[in-house]
Amino acid sequence: MKAIPLFPVTTVGSWPRPPAVLQAQRRLRRGEISRADFDTVADEAVRDCVRLQELAGCDFVTDGELRRDNFYTFVAGKFAGVRLMTLAEMLDVVEDKAGFERLLETLDVPAYAISAPVCVGRLERREPLVVEDLRFVRLHTDRLVKVTLPGPYLLTRAMFVAEVTRAVYPSKEDLAEDVVRLLQLEVRALVDAGADFVQFDEPVLTELAFASDRTRTFMCAALAARKDPAEELEFAVSLINRVIEGVTGIRIGVHVCRGNWSRNEATLLRGSYAVLAPYLDRLRVTQLVLEYATERAGDLVRFEGKELGLGVINPRTDIVESGDDIRRAIERALQHYAPEQLFLNPDCGFGTFSNRPMNSASVAMSKLRAMADVAQALRGDDMLRLRPNDQ
Repeated sequence: MKAIPLFPVTTVGSWPRPPAVLQAQRRLRRGEISRADFDTVADEAVRDCVRLQELAGCDFVTDGELRRDNFYTFVAGKFAGVRLMTLAEMLDVVEDKAGFERLLETLDVPAYAISAPVCVGRLERREPLVVEDLRFVRLHTDRLVKVTLPGPYLLTRAMFVAEVTRAVYPSKEDLAEDVVRLLQLEVRALVDAGADFVQFDEPVLTELAFASDRTRTFMCAALAARKDPAEELEFAVSLINRVIEGVTGIRIGVHVCRGNWSRNEATLLRGSYAVLAPYLDRLRVTQLVLEYATERAGDLVRFEGKELGLGVINPRTDIVESGDDIRRAIERALQHYAPEQLFLNPDCGFGTFSNRPMNSASVAMSKLRAMADVAQALRGDDMLRLRPNDQ
């Protein structure tokens, strides 16, 4: 395996889609072009995205999730039994229309702008989720490659809409059995294809810890939640650990943030990871990829025996973080983690939703460069001086 430098630099996954990709996505949905035609456009964009990450100084690169409409709904095109529905369409089928409408009012986006993959039939794998995307990136870089996947809890919550799903899966737990099975297949295929880092996205975990009845998250996954958040968090831990059980020889991460659908920080969740610590501690993963560039995340929490993917830049602002600010954030983390346990990344993606990017490619590039410059400088420092006091 390729050597990894101290303070490896990477992204959380998504990149702003170029106009040509957005147009091709729209035309593909309307049936005006074939999948092969779309891939021709996407291939060029992914090559450019990888090259930009290399130029910015990333040690692990991703494909920018450019072939996806967003970080989790793309499964509708890969799994049989899933239908993509806008939030407006979901309003037509849910029984609690008043409650659903209250949920939509908390969003800083139009109901037609976000879709959810709703389970309407028995789940089966039509094709791998991201294995071919990994193989394509491998052809165009000699850097280490990170692959991002929606986590099993996120998918189960998002896909289970009782009014249409119970005809096939009586409960969310029944649906989760097939979600776990399909993700297990995917992870093992990614290991065989040579992925260096597989990251599962589970942002909805913070909704369980911090959201009130009036402030649900951007995914409407709240529809399938139990009343007791502790039960849901136990369920999430069990699903994630089952997916990765027996997987070796690869770095596995879980990304947990507080929402990345709006630049309006007031609409996003707030609270310390300390509340989630008893659950995150028990995840059998290599790394937790956490946001800390926003004050909404609170103080840094140490997780024993795990790497930290430290969020040091905010993807939702135009201001490029200064080297001094990034370095101070890293030095604070070094009070809790050894240098070899720290990765550097943005808090979240730059283009979580294809039609609602959080930033431009040029600003994103500048932010990545700032992060990589600090990492490069720190690699020349005396690491013994920066080690945690308790190690």
